Amino acid sequence: MPILREGELDIISHSPEQTKRLGYRLGKLLQPGDVVCLSGDMGAGKTMFSAGIGAGWGTKNRITSPTYNLVHQHTREADDTILYHLDCYRMQSIDEVDTIGFDDMIENNGVLVIEWAERITDALPEKHLWVELRVIEELRRSFILESNSDHYKKLVDTFRKIVFGG
Repeated sequence: MPILREGELDIISHSPEQTKRLGYRLGKLLQPGDVVCLSGDMGAGKTMFSAGIGAGWGTKNRITSPTYNLVHQHTREADDTILYHLDCYRMQSIDEVDTIGFDDMIENNGVLVIEWAERITDALPEKHLWVELRVIEELRRSFILESNSDHYKKLVDTFRKIVFGG
């Protein structure tokens, strides 16, 4: 078990429904321009967590895996802000981020949720929230949230308070 530093949070989910609820709570906190990077093995819960993020953020449509399209755009009902849901699993090289308009997604000031973010680390903006998902048992998952800026440290702290109280 890693030792957590300031701006980090370790959570255990005991079911897919709880994973989605955790995503929902995080999604409610996201602001335009936020970048959430999800990393972990196949089946670790990245898409379920993403679906929760989208629901909490207020997307008009349910988030599903964009594996075959690489990116899906979801509009928030409240203000038409866009949430980009990117899946890098099928990317063969970092150069492919240019072909999908990655820079435009970042500059558009929407929310960007990236599954398999470890495949494009060199293209990521300097400031982002990193979420490492790991399979513990059949239904249990570990989530480690790591922030790398004051903005994301505050986000993780607020998320911690919502999830655990206090």
